[in-house]
Amino acid sequence: MAEAGTQQYRQELAVDPQGFARIRRIVGAYLRYWGRDELVPPAAMCVTELLTNVHRHAGSAACVLVLQTSSSGVRIVVSDESPALPVVREPDWFAESGRGMFLLSSTVDAWGADPTREGKDVWIEFRAATEGTAA
Repeated sequence: MAEAGTQQYRQELAVDPQGFARIRRIVGAYLRYWGRDELVPPAAMCVTELLTNVHRHAGSAACVLVLQTSSSGVRIVVSDESPALPVVREPDWFAESGRGMFLLSSTVDAWGADPTREGKDVWIEFRAATEGTAA
């Protein structure tokens, strides 16, 4: 059950790296609309990483992007058809790839991956700043 005041955006996608800029603009527009302007840069980076992982590792371009905001913060979920869960590895800073989940895990307040009947949900959370905490 969704908590009172929850707002949500959901989009079914066929992941194409050429469309990442459009998706980042959509994410930014919703976060600004919801008054969470400070999250636009980190959320855009994290969504790009999640979609890149679908493109490279899921075996299918089909996925679903969900943005959800509530009094406790913002949650972003990317669901795909692959049962393989993401792994955070110590990055090789000289390699051309392989740093995404490390950077993502260092940027968000929480993240996880949950197996589903159809594949998996990979989610990230940015928690709302609490009183006495800098935003």
